[in-house]
Amino acid sequence: MASLALSGSCSLAFPLKSRSLSLPRPPPSSLNLTKPLRSIHSRFSLVKSPLPVDSLRRRSTLTRASSAAGAASSSSPSPPPVVPAPVPWQGAAIKPLIASLATGLILWFVPVPEGVTRNAWQLLAIFLATIVGIITQPLPLGAVALLGLGATVLTKTLTFAAAFSAFGDPIPWLIALAFFFARGFIKTGLGNRVAYQFVKLFGSSSLGLGYSLVFSEALLAPAIPSVSARAGGIFLPLVKSLCVACGSNVGDGTEHRLGSWLMLTCFQTSVISSAMFLTAMAANPLSANLAFNTIQQTIGWTDWAKAAIVPGLVSLIVVPFLLYIIYPPTVKSSPDAPKLAQEKLDKMGPMTKNELIMAATLVLTVGLWIFGAKLSVDAVTAAILGLSVLLVTGVVTWKECLAESVAWDTLTWFAALIAMAGYLNKYGLIEWFSQTVVKFVGGLGLSWQLSFGILVLLYFYTHYFFASGAAHIGAMFTAFLSVSTALGTPPYFAALVLAFLSNLMGGLTHYGIGSAPIFYGANYVPLAKWWGYGFLISIVNIVIWLGVGGAWWKFIGLW
Repeated sequence: MASLALSGSCSLAFPLKSRSLSLPRPPPSSLNLTKPLRSIHSRFSLVKSPLPVDSLRRRSTLTRASSAAGAASSSSPSPPPVVPAPVPWQGAAIKPLIASLATGLILWFVPVPEGVTRNAWQLLAIFLATIVGIITQPLPLGAVALLGLGATVLTKTLTFAAAFSAFGDPIPWLIALAFFFARGFIKTGLGNRVAYQFVKLFGSSSLGLGYSLVFSEALLAPAIPSVSARAGGIFLPLVKSLCVACGSNVGDGTEHRLGSWLMLTCFQTSVISSAMFLTAMAANPLSANLAFNTIQQTIGWTDWAKAAIVPGLVSLIVVPFLLYIIYPPTVKSSPDAPKLAQEKLDKMGPMTKNELIMAATLVLTVGLWIFGAKLSVDAVTAAILGLSVLLVTGVVTWKECLAESVAWDTLTWFAALIAMAGYLNKYGLIEWFSQTVVKFVGGLGLSWQLSFGILVLLYFYTHYFFASGAAHIGAMFTAFLSVSTALGTPPYFAALVLAFLSNLMGGLTHYGIGSAPIFYGANYVPLAKWWGYGFLISIVNIVIWLGVGGAWWKFIGLW
């Protein structure tokens, strides 16, 4: 049968001379047929020119060779299948997550101290777990804070309205609006223009550039009573533009050229300038008011500035230089920078329409920040008005605002911390802590100088538990001032020192004062370094303000 099939197929493919082909009858056993075949012509009527026998043999040989080759090919090992690369884990970092959860769980099951409510203790456990999560970052900061808020609601520690109450607080929104202003400042080119002017005047060295920004901010501090507004609306856009102009960008490994040092320097000095004037920080009048209620003495603008000017100037000089040594920029001097900056300015030409609109909007907003109290316009309202002008004129679009992920992330985690810290105070935990500390220090029998030193350190470093200077002042200022005076500390002296430190302690963390999340949100400085240098600079500031400042206060008769 194989021969018959081959014969038929070859005949169709290769028409040859007409010859008959008589095939021998196959053995019955091999074909299993009951009747012998008589003729193939009736079955293969299309065969007109059968193949010769020798041709048929050659074809059979080729067919067998081809079959053998195919069998060999099929028996050769096939290449291993391509295994797709495993998809990387997109969830939380496991070890930091475990550290955060362990902190909360351990404190949760610690027996509640006498005088503390169960809700207050549970909130403290969740708050500390959130802080550990923010430090170790198993997830982005906003996500960690949102998980913390979710835990307070899930455990019935806070109601939903209480947990999310701080999203109605003006400070987080002022910080977010600052990022939108920075977008317009850079997008229009106005930021580059101003940055090149600074480089032209002071840019021959990074240190000179830094000092020019530090003292510019200090000069504006008494006129703009919001450190968030100064940092976010004026100096963050300017500093970012300077960094970009000097080739220091986020995410490409050039952060240390200039940006890391400059961002950290401008932040740490912003808390110093806030401490130097009564009107330089929104919570400073609160300190003065609480001091009057406690010791019946008024702290005036001139008295505040007179007491703070010497230690403040020393800190403004020492802190940038110290950071320049321990956290230096890689580009320290650039003699050709002023000339290059002038060339850039010449190339930019005159100001564009959008630059003029941006400049006018900044003047309007800063003017409202300065004179807003007389017009009953607060800082966040002025910022919203300014942003509205930018949106209406198309200088900044809403899509660009939505794309500012850092602004929304900062708004989320900062509001969450404000809410939790605020309810720690409302639940009475801060008052319990203050009274416990006061009783402990008062019972040591030390001189008023040593007792006041201990109280100052406790007041200062408990700020790790606060996301607002105003909240810290409202919760602890009166109690610590009362105990200090009861232990023999001169009342006016104690009130001023606590008021100054209420600003300086904001430099500890990336959430402790309004300017902190603004400068940290620029992403030039890692969180661990931000906290580490924050602690180091806090020691330097305490030494300067209590050492140099103490001598100055002795000279002017405060004690």
